[in-house]
Amino acid sequence: NISTLKKFEKKYNFKNIITQPFKKDNKMISSTFIRKKIKLGKIEEVNKLLGRNWCINGKVIKGQRRGRKIGFPTCNLKLSEYVVPKLGVYAVKVKSKNFYKNGIANVGYRPTFNGQNLLLETNIFGINENLYNKVISVSFKKFIRPEKKFRNLKQLKKQIQLDIKQAKK
Repeated sequence: NISTLKKFEKKYNFKNIITQPFKKDNKMISSTFIRKKIKLGKIEEVNKLLGRNWCINGKVIKGQRRGRKIGFPTCNLKLSEYVVPKLGVYAVKVKSKNFYKNGIANVGYRPTFNGQNLLLETNIFGINENLYNKVISVSFKKFIRPEKKFRNLKQLKKQIQLDIKQAKK
């Protein structure tokens, strides 16, 4: 808070400049406000307020390789320090050193497989290479649907195809 910042101003040789709160439509826009919108899946609104797409950066980790087995390979990231967005499927843009591609991401626990750990799984359109231990940035563009448990793999695959179609729009 401001009083803590003022307390350390001289000790660490910096200057505080106190500004007026940012307001839009008479509503104060703060980091707390933006975090609430992220948790509600209001990504398009968040991106407008930030003036950029909200993103998660991380190193790709090995998963169970289920996505690959059903025809939709994914890059998995832990959410660690990030605000957890509304669980579900998002249209995303993925950036690495070598590419900048559209994709689709699921944030959640993978209830169809009784998953226990929260994960960000991203299927990148037009990429079919091993990205383990590579750093990627996943920019969220639009919330598509909430996470849900499917009765079987056939249902899940059908829904993923519909989600990809929606994300490509």
